[in-house]
Amino acid sequence: MNNIIQLVYFLTAFLFILGLRRMSSPGTARSGVLWAGGAMVLATLATLLTPGMGNFGLILLALAIGTVAAWIAAKRVRMTDMPQMVAIYNGMGGGAAAAIAAVELLKGDFSDGLKALAALGALIGSVSFTGSGIAFAKLQGLISSRPLQFPAQRLVNLLVIAAAVVLGVLLLPTHSGLSVLLFFLFALAFGVLMTLPIGGGDMPVVISLYNAFTGLAVGFEGLAIGNAALIVAGTVVGAAGTLLTLLMARAMNRSLWSVLVGGFGVEQTSGEVAGSLKPIDLEDAAVMLGYASKVVFVPGYGMAVAQAQHKLREVADVLASKGVEVKYAIHPVAGRMPGHMNVLLAEAGVPYEKLYDLEDINPEFPQADVAIVIGANDVVNPAAHRQGSPLYGMPILDVDKAKNAIVIKRGQGKGFAGVENELFYADNTRMLYGDAQNVLGQLVQSLKKL
Repeated sequence: MNNIIQLVYFLTAFLFILGLRRMSSPGTARSGVLWAGGAMVLATLATLLTPGMGNFGLILLALAIGTVAAWIAAKRVRMTDMPQMVAIYNGMGGGAAAAIAAVELLKGDFSDGLKALAALGALIGSVSFTGSGIAFAKLQGLISSRPLQFPAQRLVNLLVIAAAVVLGVLLLPTHSGLSVLLFFLFALAFGVLMTLPIGGGDMPVVISLYNAFTGLAVGFEGLAIGNAALIVAGTVVGAAGTLLTLLMARAMNRSLWSVLVGGFGVEQTSGEVAGSLKPIDLEDAAVMLGYASKVVFVPGYGMAVAQAQHKLREVADVLASKGVEVKYAIHPVAGRMPGHMNVLLAEAGVPYEKLYDLEDINPEFPQADVAIVIGANDVVNPAAHRQGSPLYGMPILDVDKAKNAIVIKRGQGKGFAGVENELFYADNTRMLYGDAQNVLGQLVQSLKKL
């Protein structure tokens, strides 16, 4: 029976990898989710059939509660709230891994090597659990999205994680309840302390980082309890999450070390920019767009907040009906999670082939008659090209190279980095103030009248 169960675990691991591979393309992503979901169902059934398994009543009750809660949440969540859901699910995965570790550490009936793996998974899973909870609270507006700091914060962070590591080592020769409790308290506290100084604008890095943490925690627990499905699934998710974290950090010109020690995402300031903001009214903006040959849309977090993705697609449809070439420029860290803009635009029915990443679209801005920015700020700031700027070195979308630029913005506030956006003061830029959804809706009507 054990051999059959192990064979099923390896089959589920293969299906999980296949599902993850298919998720990499929008055309096959839906089937990828089904493959991975089916793999998890198989793994769960195999676990239930393991010899010596008991407490089926509690297990089935937990499965029922989790399934119903996840189904309802998935049905009700708005696409604009997807970052919050991803953060919660990251945390649940890390918490589950930590819970498995807690049981195994309290039992203490396995080798020191396996104890070390369980403790390491517990540490990483606990950090992911509380860190993801804080990330969710920031994204949901339950606490301030700005960096929350206090004196000697980095020192405190290092002392807390050091205490957790020391207690983890002390668990090897003993498995007393007090030692386990203190170990988890410090690990959970570090997750909170690590995330508090991170601002909302840096959430793409944070979410991908905790995704990697959760995968690693699951993999370590799989090694500790000898579960092949957990080992493979956790390793794949951990590797993918780590790679994504590094890519996100590079796209924001950040270092991963600054995330780990805190103080990441702290607002910086810069001097004032010469020039003045030049507003444009709706009718003039409609004429500029309607008589263009090529228009590039640049969505950002402001579009997500205003839930303006459907109106944006309507503007694009009207322009396309007039023979205007329309493309969408997607910055890798626009929004609050990796792929945030892609998800919103896909939900609005924008064809995936119309979406272009930074490397592909930047050479096309000089040929664009109009680049229209919807709620993006730091990711289009030319100050990133200027040495001495807090944004220096960050890859940006070269909107400033378009023949004309229109920026739809609610007010005159700075971006998350606290740096004045030089694009807004450029001679070829016009500011169109107002709620993005309302402005785009009025643009649709004005364009139809041309």
